[in-house]
This record gives sequence, structure tokens and C-alpha cells, in this order.
Amino acid sequence: MWLNIMRFSSLLFTALALSAGLAHLFELPNKINLSKDDYLTVQQIYNGWALLGIVALGALLSILILTCLVRKQKKAFAFTLIALLCIVATQIIFWVFTYPANQQTNNWTILPVNWIELRKQWEYSHAMSAVLDLMALIALILSVLPKDKKVEKIRN
Repeated sequence: MWLNIMRFSSLLFTALALSAGLAHLFELPNKINLSKDDYLTVQQIYNGWALLGIVALGALLSILILTCLVRKQKKAFAFTLIALLCIVATQIIFWVFTYPANQQTNNWTILPVNWIELRKQWEYSHAMSAVLDLMALIALILSVLPKDKKVEKIRN
């Protein structure tokens, strides 16, 4: 039962994280070249998105626990570990690239002289995180798929 709860939680939190990431990824082409005033205005739609940190933490913790629970199941462990590493990478990207841009712009309420570089840093860090979230979700899905005995026979 505990294993199923962690599988469900991992899939749910990762899917929720991916949904936010995909929003950033899909809006990037339309936002990356906006004027200073337009960009500052558009960035205000993210007020309150800091609460998504709960989703990121939920994904990280549930996948970490799941990785420990499936450590003796070779296939499940490998895919779950990949998912965990992807989620850890999204956190590294956030703290190294996204968060500093948020700090320098006071969460995009002011635009310093280097705002164009900060915009690129912020937008592309979110895009990379979306790709990693997608990879994590795919890995988690693969970790729960049953082994296909026919495929195993072909491989051997």
C-alpha cells in the first residue's frame, strides 16, 4: 500500500510540476522578445506562483522515498533514480539561475540595466526545467509499467 501511495504521489507531483513548466516553455517564444514595459507587465501573472514550491518539494520527497522503496527492483529503481536525478537537476537550475534573476528584479517588479540577460536566464532556466520535468515523468511512467515477457524473450 505504501508503495502505491508513493507511486501515485510521485506521478501526481511530477505531473503538476510539469504543467507549470510547460506553461513557461510554451509562452517563451511569445515573451522572449517583448519590450521592457510589456515584459514587466506580463511577468505579473506569476504573482503567487511561489506556492508551486510545495509541488516541487512534494515531487522531490515522494520520488526520493519511492527510490528507496524500489531499490531492490532493478528496472523500477533505475527509472525512479533517473526521475529523482531530473527533479534534483530542476532544483539546481532554479537556485542557480531562476532564483537569482527573481532576486535581482524583485520578482520582476523592477528591471535593472541587465534585464535582457536576466530575462534570458529566467526564461531558459524554466524551459530546461520543463524538459527535465518531462523526462522525470516519463521515467516514472516507465518505472511502473509491467515487464513485457515477450519483449524480455526477444532481448534474450
